[in-house]
Amino acid sequence: MRIARLSIAKEPVLQGSEDLSKLDHLIEKYRGKKGNMIPLLQGTQETYGYIPRAAFEKLANETGLSLSEMYGVATFYAQFRLNPVGKHIIKVCHGTACHVQNANAITEAIQESLNVKDGETTEDNLFTLESVACLGCCSLAPVMMIGDETSGKLTGTEAVKIIKNIRIKESN
Repeated sequence: MRIARLSIAKEPVLQGSEDLSKLDHLIEKYRGKKGNMIPLLQGTQETYGYIPRAAFEKLANETGLSLSEMYGVATFYAQFRLNPVGKHIIKVCHGTACHVQNANAITEAIQESLNVKDGETTEDNLFTLESVACLGCCSLAPVMMIGDETSGKLTGTEAVKIIKNIRIKESN
């Protein structure tokens, strides 16, 4: 049996807007505290929207945390991102109730409309598409969540319409 290798995209180089000095306050707050790794990673992600490689290196150099252990934690927990995401994260539920109600059709319609695959971000950095295990809205299946807004009993066409309306609002 042959296994296809996944190509791993290189992380973009930090741009001027991602100033690593923004981590200084966070590092001082958690320096030397037991169990500081997850709060440091969460704070870093809150600052940049993801955890840039240079931020991992700064955290390792200034706190003494192991780079490999931090990376292990960040790749284990789904809450952490290693790549930039769009301004709006589209979460399509693929839990049992949504799956039975054809959540795949919603994901496929969004993928076609935005020209992205699951987990990818649009070229304009406006949207990131994510399939998730459950959004806890089973009675509304199939469900999509964008930011804090939940939409249920969707079709692929309705989901795409919601996204187009957000794009229109963003262009104004």
